Amino acid sequence: MKQTIEVIIAPDGAIQIDAVGFKGADCEHATKFLEEALGCVQQKQKKPEYHQQAKAKHQQRIGS
Repeated sequence: MKQTIEVIIAPDGAIQIDAVGFKGADCEHATKFLEEALGCVQQKQKKPEYHQQAKAKHQQRIGS
């Protein structure tokens, strides 16, 4: 699944940020800059994907 960040602004000015396609704490790392730029966070809701482990990417290079 492609990773995207959805920003929803309600008519009353409330902002909702949704990290889609992220697993584990990657969603928090991906949205941190928006939370800092927009100010105070009133509520955070962790989706089931948060409790899943992100796949580790390992790369090994042989030689020089």
